[in-house]
Amino acid sequence: MKKQLMTVLFGSVLVLGACGGEEESSPEEPADTGGETETTTVDAEAVIQQNCISCHGENLEGGGSFPALNDVGSRLSQEEILSVIENGQGAMPPNIIEGEEAQAVAEYLANQK
Repeated sequence: MKKQLMTVLFGSVLVLGACGGEEESSPEEPADTGGETETTTVDAEAVIQQNCISCHGENLEGGGSFPALNDVGSRLSQEEILSVIENGQGAMPPNIIEGEEAQAVAEYLANQK
């Protein structure tokens, strides 16, 4: 009986020890980053490879009813490209890419001239 009680107590101590002790920062207090701003880096080329080449071509040269994107920056601004990504246009449905990825892809494509 004593052995079982000790086993239960020891197991409880291990479980409780694993659960506590870590201090979390509150949402009002950002974690100290040493004065640096935390940024998430999105690989726009990888997002394009996953989402765009099936319609716009491997080199983004376009084809059929899908326009070329390899020079889209000479025709549209970054904001216009983002609008097309978010709202769709022609055969392209809206929100194929969203959030930070959409922003990064729009910036990348705006530089394609």
